[in-house]
Parts: sequence; structure tokens; C-alpha cells
Amino acid sequence: MAYPKLTDKPGALETAAAIRAGEISPHEAVEAAIARIEHLDAHINAVTVCDFERAVKTAKAMDGQSPRVDQPLFGVPMTIKESFDIAGLPSCWGHEQFAGNIAKRDSKLASQLKAAGAVLIGKTNVPVDLSDWQSFNPVYGRTNNPHDHGRSPGGSSGGSAAAVASGMVPCDYGTDIGGSVRVPAHFCGVWGHKTTWSLISKHGHDHPAMAGNDGHDGALSIAGPIARNAEDVTALLNVTMQLPLSPRHKPLAECRLLALLDHPDCPLDSNVRTPLESAIEAIEKTGVRVDRSSDLLPDLAVQQTDYIRMLNIAMARGAPAPNGERATATDWFDLLDRQAQNQLAWETLFAEYDYVISAPAPVLAVPHRDEAVFRGMLDINGQEIPAGDGLAWAGLATFPNLPATSFPIGESGGLPCGMQLMGPLWSDLDCVATAGAIDRIVNAN
Repeated sequence: MAYPKLTDKPGALETAAAIRAGEISPHEAVEAAIARIEHLDAHINAVTVCDFERAVKTAKAMDGQSPRVDQPLFGVPMTIKESFDIAGLPSCWGHEQFAGNIAKRDSKLASQLKAAGAVLIGKTNVPVDLSDWQSFNPVYGRTNNPHDHGRSPGGSSGGSAAAVASGMVPCDYGTDIGGSVRVPAHFCGVWGHKTTWSLISKHGHDHPAMAGNDGHDGALSIAGPIARNAEDVTALLNVTMQLPLSPRHKPLAECRLLALLDHPDCPLDSNVRTPLESAIEAIEKTGVRVDRSSDLLPDLAVQQTDYIRMLNIAMARGAPAPNGERATATDWFDLLDRQAQNQLAWETLFAEYDYVISAPAPVLAVPHRDEAVFRGMLDINGQEIPAGDGLAWAGLATFPNLPATSFPIGESGGLPCGMQLMGPLWSDLDCVATAGAIDRIVNAN
């Protein structure tokens, strides 16, 4: 049941521990990461904005220093998504006309990671406007899935997941509105966490056409960490959260789970369903109760309709739709009302269940395309399904602003498959911890 792993390189906390123990210096850790990028990225093209010179200088200055208590990532080399500002580096979101858009200051996220001791060595590839389950654009080219170079690593945080999965860096930070953290994690066989909306600041995450507006937590969109284990995801959350969360520490054995493997808008391909069912069976064998249906679920078809409507308005910032119609203020407030009603429905469900198990996406890593995935179809069990329908699985957690952890639980045909674990609002740390407990069960071999 184990998923395919591409690297045995240490994670973020393991690297930080080695630095604290004097086994490796920050400079050596950074140089090793740069060497891995230079060796691997010729074939993957994940780290498309390099900041090696400044990273080496920063790391050298850290050599011989003792990390503070608030620096759990001291000396750890990492990357972040291209769309986050780092002073002196471009943030173009894949647009040629904005390739010269150089950030004047760090995004809040970059500042927080630096304050925690991380050394940012570059930024990772994205699709144009962060709006595809691929990661290619005319500025930086195409990122390949490290498991199969003919396939997508996902998007829009595809460069992030590819860099982590291949072992170039131990961790990265991405964003998610349509599965853009969870789907790359699923496609590449790593961990990705969609945070509760507004938990992580997105200040300094500006579309280049809006540069200088200092970013904000727009509707649905969140920032979330990508790593290779639960402990590193937790560490990244702890140094970037805007408010403290108190985990329950409820053991998995005492939890009641709901498995959601059917959606009225989009089926699951057998290459996803089979690993998920195997993982659920392994969980059940430990004595954990996993229900397969519940009358408490909100109307998922209605939720999906509302989610897609809100998603399209948010992504276009209210610009007219392809049919020329523009959403009114009344339309938007009606959507906010329905979102609030949907959140209450999920709150009622989570009064009975601790977590919901589902899929991050209906398919495994898709083959490369020359157009956006969402302009075409998905092959699901031999049937052509509009690719946009595949957003139903990401939308489960996105529309109600819920936290969801995507983590690898198996494989099919050499490609990794992930599980999505959703929890109630603000249960981010619990979601990651419980996903870690499930990981120890399903990947025990």
C-alpha cells in the first residue's frame, strides 16, 4: 500500500535538528540544496526563480550562531511559490508582460519564514494567473512531475510540490483556491495542507496587475504548506499562523470518520478510488469507525454550483463572465449567505463526525497538455468528463472554508495517490496530526 518515494533526504525539522547538533552548518545545508536543484531541475524545472547568491550569504552569516527558541527552521533551505513577493525577485504569475515586476519588499509569509530561521533559496513555478492543474507559462516554461516527466505535477502550486517530492528542498509554501496545494500534493506524493480561510496571511501575494495593493485574503483563497511529513507541515503552520490554535490531541482510535467517495458532480477514477478504499479498510481494521454515508451531508450539488460561481467571480475580480454577464453586488451577497448556510451544515455534521475522508482530485497526475486542463476533459473510468467538474473534490473543503490535509496513501501504476482529510473550522493542527496517525497505519510497510 506504500506510495512511491523519490528521495530519502531529510525533512525540514530533521535538517534543523542536524544543524542544532552541529552535524551540518546552515551554509552546508543551503549549498547541498542548491546542488540538488542544479542536478535535478534540468529535467523537472520546478525552481524557476533562483536566489542562490543571497541565500549562501545569509547562510554563511548564520554559521556559528545559536538558534533562538522561535527559530525552529534555523538554517533550513526552502522555496515558496512564485506568486509570493520576495524583495528583489520577480513576481509575474507567469505573464510575460510582468516578467520585470520586481518586488520591493517581502510578503508577510516570506518575512515569517525568515524570522523562523528558514533560508529562502528561490521561488517555484506556477501556471498563468495560478489557474490550472498544470504549471507552465511563457516566462518559465513547463514543470514536469518528478514521478513521470510526461505528466503534470499539478497546479497552481505544482512547482512547489515537484521541488519537495524530488528532494530539492524539504518544504515550500503555496496557495489554494481550487485545490492548488492539495492537488499537487496528490499528484506528486507529498503533504499539502489547505488552511482554514484567513489563518495564514496573504499580504504581499498580489497579482502583478494589482502590484502595490499589498495583497489580502480574498474570498476562498488560502496559503498552505507543502512538505514530506506531518511534523514539517505542523512546524510550518506554527510559525505562520495569524492566531493561536489549540489542538485537541484526540487519538484516532477515539475518532468517528465519514468516508465520502461519491459526488453527484464528478465520479472518482478507479486509480484513485481503489487506493482510498484500501486505506479505509486498513483504518477500519484498527477498530476506528468509518461510516460510508450520512444524512447530515449538505446538498453537494448545490454546494458545487455555489462554489464554482463564487470561484469564478473571485478569480475574475468581478469582471464579466465569458457570456458577457457581470455579477452584481446582490449576487455576491447572496453567495455569501449561501456560504454561511453551507458552513452551518458542515458544522452540524462535524458535531457527529471528527473528520471526513475524501479524494483531493478525481484522477492521478494528468498527462501534459498544451492548453489549460479546465478547457478540456478528464478520462475517468474510460469516460470523458468535463475537467471543471473535477473541482468538486477540492470544493468540498474550499467553499465552507474548512481545513483539509492531503497526504499520500498509495499508488497506481507508479503514480502516487493522496487522501484528503477534512475537519471543522480551525482544526488545522488536528487535521495534520490525525493524517499523521492514518499515515502510520496505511504506510506501515
